[in-house]
Amino acid sequence: MVLGDLGKRINRAIRLMSDATVIDEAVVKEMLNEIAKALLEADVNIKYVAQLKNRVLNRVKFEELAAGVNKRKMIQGAVVDELCALLDSGRDPVPLKKGKPNVIMFVGLQGNGKTTSCVKYAHYHQRKGWKTALVCADTFRAGAFDQLKQNATKARIPFYGSYTETDPVKLAIEGVNRFKLDKFELIIVDTSGRHKQEKALFEEMEQMSEAVNPNDVIFVMDSSIGQAAEDQAKAFRSSVSVGSVIVTKLDGHAKGGGALSAVSGTGSPITFIGIGEHMTDFEPFNTQSFVGRLLGLGDISGLMNMINEADIDKDVYERIAEGHFTLRDMRDQFENIGKLGPLSSVMTMLPHMQNLLPAGKGKEGEERVKQFMVIMDSMTDAELDNPKIQFTTEREMRVARGAGVFPTDVRMLLKQHKEFAGVVEKMGSMKGLKNGNMNMLGKELPKMINPQMLKKMGGAGNLQSMLKQAQQMENSGAFKK
Repeated sequence: MVLGDLGKRINRAIRLMSDATVIDEAVVKEMLNEIAKALLEADVNIKYVAQLKNRVLNRVKFEELAAGVNKRKMIQGAVVDELCALLDSGRDPVPLKKGKPNVIMFVGLQGNGKTTSCVKYAHYHQRKGWKTALVCADTFRAGAFDQLKQNATKARIPFYGSYTETDPVKLAIEGVNRFKLDKFELIIVDTSGRHKQEKALFEEMEQMSEAVNPNDVIFVMDSSIGQAAEDQAKAFRSSVSVGSVIVTKLDGHAKGGGALSAVSGTGSPITFIGIGEHMTDFEPFNTQSFVGRLLGLGDISGLMNMINEADIDKDVYERIAEGHFTLRDMRDQFENIGKLGPLSSVMTMLPHMQNLLPAGKGKEGEERVKQFMVIMDSMTDAELDNPKIQFTTEREMRVARGAGVFPTDVRMLLKQHKEFAGVVEKMGSMKGLKNGNMNMLGKELPKMINPQMLKKMGGAGNLQSMLKQAQQMENSGAFKK
């Protein structure tokens, strides 16, 4: 999870309050001081930190609290609400219109991840069913077209550009018009950047904006600049009509909290965040979801929306609703998780889960995944679909011979399936699911994903073992089509 250290420190501060025998104003102030230290070290502006402290204290009037009020829950809720307010710009992003051409112009300084974000943005919407295309109008940076061409080809996204044309405005007009004729819904224009804010950069942006008349202008900003993000965002907004902001490189910078809060302070809505180098390391930004995941509270509603929007096999969920989970279902589920995005991101949407996901990547995991897939390909349809079939020693040896692996590898796969099936059986007991109400999953899953459930499953170590295999499957590229 991005800014994970910040989330852990805020959680520790909240636990200090929860562990207190009596919760009074002194305890709350001590908690808020610890939260303030964490935010300041994440480079959040001291003005915003002071506002958060004052607002929480103003909301918690101990002398006015009625008897029986859960002070811990109320105070924690106030902290969460004020953290959301800290990161909320108060403005909605520019809406996209399905079935019509939407021209999106990307702007930003050189080196902030603008070209990479263009491709990630196109790829994200392509997975959502949009017909997307890319236009390279960056003629200033050497290799800009090659970079966009390489990434777009890898993501299978149509692109337009030129090695010889030196007029960026002409390139943008030609590319946008071509893709409009071909009925593309999302036409993304990558513009030139500079090493610093200068007159030539802003003049070019203004000319480009007038020429292509974009539906939205997205400002891409590197999170490592921290509080300086506010001045940078204001400078770009004064030149072109910036409607959205993408904050990049949030996977390893202590100043990320400062950048997020600084940009929101300008009134510019943050729509996406970049959390890594891979194509799927790109997430839509929602303050409630972000804060919930940051503090380990999860984002079940967001996860359910992702499941409903993704192009996945709904039959699998119908079988889960009945508590059934075959070997074929397990493979289908891994593929479905891949469609939702990076597994590490999906797991942070489940309460208490972000610290249980192993981060290891290596050849050993990749080889294990390949074996899993080959093993299941070596099984008969009956073995994949009928959970009542007993895998005798002879059957295990036959499957192993067909897959070219050892019988112990087959048994490892079967053990993995048994562990997942146990979780599915618990899910199948939910009445709402049996009645076809998948929204019930969002209400019941947080009750299941808790320390008591982990204990029944054999502890966090057992769950880690399950998740590690899934993580290794993602790392190996098994989810990619």
